[in-house]
Amino acid sequence: MRLRLSSWLWAGLTLLLWPAFGRADDKVAGEKIYLSKCASCHGKSGEGVIDKYAQPLIGDRSIGELTEYVAKTMPEDKPGTCVGQEARDVSVFIHEAFYSAAAQARNKPARVELSRLTVKQYRQTLAELIGSFRASNKPDDQRGLKAEYFKGRRNRKEDRFIERIDPTVSFSWGEQGPDPEKQKDLVEYTIQWEGSVFAPETGEYEFVVKTEHATRLHLNDSKLPLIDAWVKSGNDTEYRQSLYLLGGRYYPLRLEFTKAKQGVDDKKENKFAAKTASISLEWKRPHLVTEPIAARYLTPVRVAESFVNATPFPPDDRSIGYERGSSVSKSWDQATTDGAIVTANYIQQRLPDLAGIKLDDKDRLARVKEFATRFVTRALRRPLTDEARQLYVDRQFENATDVDLALKKSLLLILKSPRFLFREVEQTNDGYEVASRLSYALWDAPPDQTLLDATGKGELGSREQLSKHADRMLGDLKARTKLREFLMQWLKVDQHPDVSKDAAKFADFTPQIAADLRTSLEVFVDDFVAREQPDFRDLLLAEQIPLNGRLAKFYGIDMPENASFQNTALPNGERAGVVTHPYLMASFAYTASSSPIHRGVFLSRSVLGRSLRVPPEAVAPLAPDLHPNLTTRERVALQTKPEVCQSCHVMINALGFTLENFDAVGRYRANEFGKPIDSTGSYRTRKDDIAKFTGPRDLATFLANSDETHNAFVEQLFQHLIKQPIRAYGLQTGPDLKTVFTQNNFSMRKLAADIAVTAAMKK
Repeated sequence: MRLRLSSWLWAGLTLLLWPAFGRADDKVAGEKIYLSKCASCHGKSGEGVIDKYAQPLIGDRSIGELTEYVAKTMPEDKPGTCVGQEARDVSVFIHEAFYSAAAQARNKPARVELSRLTVKQYRQTLAELIGSFRASNKPDDQRGLKAEYFKGRRNRKEDRFIERIDPTVSFSWGEQGPDPEKQKDLVEYTIQWEGSVFAPETGEYEFVVKTEHATRLHLNDSKLPLIDAWVKSGNDTEYRQSLYLLGGRYYPLRLEFTKAKQGVDDKKENKFAAKTASISLEWKRPHLVTEPIAARYLTPVRVAESFVNATPFPPDDRSIGYERGSSVSKSWDQATTDGAIVTANYIQQRLPDLAGIKLDDKDRLARVKEFATRFVTRALRRPLTDEARQLYVDRQFENATDVDLALKKSLLLILKSPRFLFREVEQTNDGYEVASRLSYALWDAPPDQTLLDATGKGELGSREQLSKHADRMLGDLKARTKLREFLMQWLKVDQHPDVSKDAAKFADFTPQIAADLRTSLEVFVDDFVAREQPDFRDLLLAEQIPLNGRLAKFYGIDMPENASFQNTALPNGERAGVVTHPYLMASFAYTASSSPIHRGVFLSRSVLGRSLRVPPEAVAPLAPDLHPNLTTRERVALQTKPEVCQSCHVMINALGFTLENFDAVGRYRANEFGKPIDSTGSYRTRKDDIAKFTGPRDLATFLANSDETHNAFVEQLFQHLIKQPIRAYGLQTGPDLKTVFTQNNFSMRKLAADIAVTAAMKK
């Protein structure tokens, strides 16, 4: 493992500059008070004492907050006996000794840990690695699928009578056919839709084709159909099959449909008294409902197939707020073995497609060995050394009588190698490691050929050179996907929270409305990430949100019921950016009532980056029917009134109450139980300033311009991209990145580039 020297240097400097609280001959008043009144419970070094305060003194309270807390509650056996200047002095000591950034760096120095690929990185790496052996088109801005309509049951060019882009596949022609004006007597016809479908997130997708006639769907496999109902039998009209897909990628799609003469009597004068014809292509995305595949997920450009390794893995550790690959278990090791076998089998089966090698090629041995050499080189993410070539390739093919077995041994050996599974395991710290740091930061995938070529030419040695590549890479769909994933995590909705509601109280909040709300938030985030310079403040201050006809009706907006998603301003300035999006308001709520606590915790932890201790015990919320005359605000204030609760809820409640205008389904309300909503709130900053709010717009304006919000966003984005603690790169890294963030008008894209370059350059 490599320790960042800068972390140790900073820790040493803070020891020299920090007041000498710890020396017996140079005690300050605060330390004396701490030792006499606090250490028996908290430990002499703030380490905690079992059966009293087992948790160490770690947090981010301001000196003012600490002073108030100490004066009210400490010492535990004699509360109220440490007040006034004494409370202030001991709070200053606790803050400087345990709470400040310098104290935390000194007491528990962060380090850059040796890390394996996360599960997401593992799957993306394999997809990119195998994909590098395939030529592929890149989708453009067109949406929908290329459609060709043919007379009869064959797709012959001379029989084609329609060629166009269909935004979606959702048709009901009845008995008249797709073009009744020009093709009045058309009874038999065939249609083929072709292009690619985009998977917005990783997971199990269920694809659904509904039709009364013959159909066939190919998805990410040109040879084996996912759905095959080409030979029509029985009365089935709906066909479903599931497929595991990696998020942020397009997959080739071909849908075929043919209408024959079922139900047609050629002897009758009116031979159109036949079986009706319709077809719909739908899907059920992870955790959502079945719905037609919208045009925004379709492109007429057909991309190459992608390898998707769906081997089950144990989840990555997220205990400190972001995914990291710092632990290795038996189940993870077994999963990498299973994954290697699946990958090797896939490559062998598709070797003709990947390398153009046929079974009867006379020089097959030499060509397969050459393919193995290229594969190993790309898997190692650097040129092969003689030693590596000998280990992974030459020994496996030496005197080989079974070429396929030799290839499989070579593939399994490299796919199980620590050099593949771990990042920077050899710590060469050369240009190829720099390239990998940059690519995994922005793509969760290995460097592309452009980056490797630049490395080979020695063109990644300066910050300017790295920044140029970072800007290029941020235009790639993989980077946009990673930024999108971060924002969904930042908003605490990446795990698809349950937004089901009390059917008696919210009968019109259907599963389809809930799914539309999720889509609305995704469209909001996608549009933001797609901007050339996405200003972070716009996330918090936007006055419009995407709504379709169903949602518009539910939220009282005038719009055609079948309208597609479009940015819509809600009346009376009710909303203020993503924080007040109705999907978030429904997520941070109970089934029948709002939840100022859930909303306040989200604002405290995620948006402002504050540390909150785990509650000492789980407490069920007070039931509304037990206090029918109390508003939600009054009921929460009553429940959290005890002093033991107020240490955290004084901040949580004051933030959460500002969003009380939104009920459990995110609809705006001015009254509750006949009483006017009180949406006033406040926040005590780390500098002990008091910010006061009247409603969500005041709150959003404060958050958009708060240094604390900006600092938290910088730190969380850093840790999402790099999978390492930001303090491991030096105490000044966060402030420096925040300064650049501010100078670049809070561009998330510029910030991501600066983070990736900063981490890539660290020695």
